[in-house]
Amino acid sequence: MIKEIFLCSICNINSGTCNEDCKFCSQSVRYKADIERYKQKDMALILKEAISARNNGALGFCLVSSDKGLNGKTLDFVCSVAEVLTKEVPQLRLIACNGTATTEQLLTLKAAGIKAYNHNLETSKEFYPSICTTHSWDERYETCKNVNEAGLVLISGGIFGLGESQDDRISMLESLKSLNPSSVPINFYHHNEALELKPNSLSVDEALNLIKLSREMIPEAQRIMVAGGREIMFGDRQNEIFAYGANSIVIGNYLTTNGQDSSRDLEMLNYLNLSVAKKVK
Repeated sequence: MIKEIFLCSICNINSGTCNEDCKFCSQSVRYKADIERYKQKDMALILKEAISARNNGALGFCLVSSDKGLNGKTLDFVCSVAEVLTKEVPQLRLIACNGTATTEQLLTLKAAGIKAYNHNLETSKEFYPSICTTHSWDERYETCKNVNEAGLVLISGGIFGLGESQDDRISMLESLKSLNPSSVPINFYHHNEALELKPNSLSVDEALNLIKLSREMIPEAQRIMVAGGREIMFGDRQNEIFAYGANSIVIGNYLTTNGQDSSRDLEMLNYLNLSVAKKVK
């Protein structure tokens, strides 16, 4: 029986500058989505967001950049941010999410204070060419293997509602299981009118059962996290996700879309008699 929920917050430190053609992502410059775009977020603002996340009960704080993968400039920036946050907000477990990465780059992040790395497979190997042609699924899988080799905690999941089949969903979950991730972020496609993909057609019941399937297929994962698209997908039925196996959520805003106020999430957990995790296990 789930009693404790791990809260995580994400910080978009570089927005809307990616040249890849991922059809689900409004941060690609190819689709000209109406989003905020910037090269590097000001350190003072990042620190403010980190302190707010901590004050709202988050233990995980993820530094996200929009690009295919780590380059020298991004690596230096993430390391400098990590060093400041480690000093100023030591209660947070710092997570990086910066695309494809080599083992050497990941070891550099680790030395700067990053504890975990998030790199999602997004979907099955078979369906991936339908949603991205500028880099391969194999590159994503290889990065996840590099995370394990570097001794960082691996966070890897995917997106449901992209037009994939149930077989694709099972294939993705099987691939995730083979990587032994500590946390599995489950996202639900949030449509932007600038994108080519059709809107997510999943029903709430279907989405809940996909959370259950994720938990059943990856039982060793410490956390099944419901992340992007939670509010849009579940609406007033968000409280049901925990009964289906979720034990972690993202609070606050997402990369280019707003989440609900963190106080509402805390009220929901209190109503359900679920406590907020106080330490990383």
